[in-house]
Amino acid sequence: MLAPSLRASVQSLAPGFPLQVLVHRRSSPSALRAHAYSGLSTAIPCALRVGTQCRGIPQNPLITNQKKSRNSASVLNLDTSIEYLKGIGPERAKLIKNVLGISTVEDFLNFYPIRYLDKSKIYKIKDLKEGLPDVQLKGKIKELKEIGTGRTRRLSGKFQDETGTVDLVWFQYSQWFKDQLPVDREILIFGKASLFNNQFSMAHPEIEIEEKREQENYLKPIYPSSEKLTKRGLNQKFFQNLLMNICLQIPSLIQENLPDYLMKFLKLMSRQQAFLNIHFPENMKHFEAADRRLKFEEAFFFQLGYGLKKQYHHTNSRGNPFPVVGDYFNNFYENFLPFDLTNAQKRVLKEIRTDMKRPVQMNRLLQGDVGSGKTMVALLSMLIAMDNGFQSCMMAPTEILAQQHFNGVSELLAGTGITVKLLTGSTKNSERKIIHEELSSGELSILVGTHAVLEDIVQFKNLGLAIIDEQHRFGVAQRAKLWAKNRIPPHILVMTATPIPRTLAMSFYSDLDVSVIDEMPAGRKPIITAHRKEKDRISVYNFCRDEIVKGRQIYFVYPLIEESETLDYKNLTEGFDHILQHFSDDNVAMLHGRMLPAEKDAAMQYFASGKAQIMVATTVIEVGVNVPNASVMVIESAERFGLSQLHQLRGRVGRGAEQSYCILMTSDKLSNDSRKRIKSMCETNDGFKISEVDMQLRGPGDILGTQQSGVVDFKRLDLVQDSKIIKTSKETVEKIISQDPFLNHPDHLAMKYYYQKQYRGKNKWGKIS
Repeated sequence: MLAPSLRASVQSLAPGFPLQVLVHRRSSPSALRAHAYSGLSTAIPCALRVGTQCRGIPQNPLITNQKKSRNSASVLNLDTSIEYLKGIGPERAKLIKNVLGISTVEDFLNFYPIRYLDKSKIYKIKDLKEGLPDVQLKGKIKELKEIGTGRTRRLSGKFQDETGTVDLVWFQYSQWFKDQLPVDREILIFGKASLFNNQFSMAHPEIEIEEKREQENYLKPIYPSSEKLTKRGLNQKFFQNLLMNICLQIPSLIQENLPDYLMKFLKLMSRQQAFLNIHFPENMKHFEAADRRLKFEEAFFFQLGYGLKKQYHHTNSRGNPFPVVGDYFNNFYENFLPFDLTNAQKRVLKEIRTDMKRPVQMNRLLQGDVGSGKTMVALLSMLIAMDNGFQSCMMAPTEILAQQHFNGVSELLAGTGITVKLLTGSTKNSERKIIHEELSSGELSILVGTHAVLEDIVQFKNLGLAIIDEQHRFGVAQRAKLWAKNRIPPHILVMTATPIPRTLAMSFYSDLDVSVIDEMPAGRKPIITAHRKEKDRISVYNFCRDEIVKGRQIYFVYPLIEESETLDYKNLTEGFDHILQHFSDDNVAMLHGRMLPAEKDAAMQYFASGKAQIMVATTVIEVGVNVPNASVMVIESAERFGLSQLHQLRGRVGRGAEQSYCILMTSDKLSNDSRKRIKSMCETNDGFKISEVDMQLRGPGDILGTQQSGVVDFKRLDLVQDSKIIKTSKETVEKIISQDPFLNHPDHLAMKYYYQKQYRGKNKWGKIS
């Protein structure tokens, strides 16, 4: 125990911080006093008090010589290898790196607890129940005995308090360990109580003798671990002691990276205080303040990277200006526009027009729900490019979707004299050669295609606008090939029919200007969605027959092509035979991904022409199919589909003026997540609301897709739960960059240095141009 005077002097340096963390366990009082005043006094007084901030943390003068004292902790820096930390060494360092990915002191500071234990609470054995976290019990070991031999040998004990008995067990132990166990003495045990055969047991509990116990006035951290580590002695106590000793040197390790004015305005804890309280919080209030600070820091510097990139793009990325809105646009708008644009389409078109006027490359994301009219906006943008003497290219990830865009644009331009051509992997060589020549000569102004457009042989005379649909299906290198097809990179318009959750849009699309078409064309009736089960099948078939009698067409969508021995899915071919039996008077087409392109086209044309009343298909019709006369979408085994996929499939109907329906067929037994998905589909047609539910169910990583795996690697920030923090960080970054675009103000220098050191080059995914 420390003398009262020394205890007071140490606590005065870091008020509110648990004394045990500040005290190195093997430090003598005199060494501790010397260490405290030489190492802590220069930094702690202003930085570690709750509610107080410091812009710059003075460097600890001891850090330069790296001297080690027998009586005090070694002076560390963030890059110090963990093998030099007391109790680790080369072998343990290798193990920790392999299991936890930790190799430096900085890694350990960012090795956050997964939960905290309040060791001030002592349970009675009678109050134990299944599912409790680690608990603390007070009583005596009344009996010890060894059971089994060889590899099955274990040490068993009986622990009692005045209310009951708990079995204790140690599977690995030594004779010395057994001899040290305090039998029949008042002790505290700590661990996970498991219930088996109506009896609670605790394996490898922590043990403290009551009279030697020092009161711990902080929440005890529990760190991620594994059996592999525990077997080598790297247990919770090891990590707790290790982090305590690292936290002792936080004043010389951690520098503030946010300006004073920002921390005061947002009421953020200092960075040093945040790291102390994330590892050893005195109470939950301190933990929450530390958590908020570290989450904001992650969000802030992530946004800063995108914000600086966007700022650089707006000021340095050259683009061809399109100042003219001429005959091509005006003639189409006045004489060929098939319907009035919605206000949302007009607003988005104005945003695009404003961008393309400038001699800076446009970098815009256009998102809109299924059927909101993105293709029309894209076409009008391409006509503006033509009015300024430039070519346009629309690229889609699949042949079906590219064909759909080509058909749609060709129909809209019929009679205008403007030629559109399609280039895909299936394009015949003779046609391909003509397209190549017309592109290089400038004769062809609008090209629709797939990855085939990226081939080196495809050369444009003057590509001015590149439109990419569902761009997340293209890799960065593939997109870069398209930009390289012109001396000055083309304007970029990225389209997606999959609404992006607001927090993802704020995070991973921050370097793009975002336009949203949030209004459906006039006259469109909302699709009615219903949930039905197997017992309702006959009534569903009768409903479909009634729609066919009215002259409508029906989709039946199945999740699999082949049978699965483990999953009870409806099989497409079985379903096809089943539909043929029940709708024997109607023509039925079938479409799936294993068909050849020519076979797909024939099946699709058979249905689109109205010759087939029913289409039985897999999810290949998720995008790229437009049959306005189809009024019913029946999705079999709907519980097997993701929410986004269900919404996209529903979008295949509701494209005409008649009322349309989506029927979700499921089994009787549904998981909680499946039930939420079905419920969301039935409650709303709003793709943006559905995307938020989808992110809550699946998490942001799945929504961003496999191409973006690894981008959601925040240590504390949660894109689902922390939307307010993300929003605040985005607004803060935008304000700072607008006033100090190069971060040269004295208040921003520490922030700039930290970003350059830690984050530069990490925000790569959103790079479009």
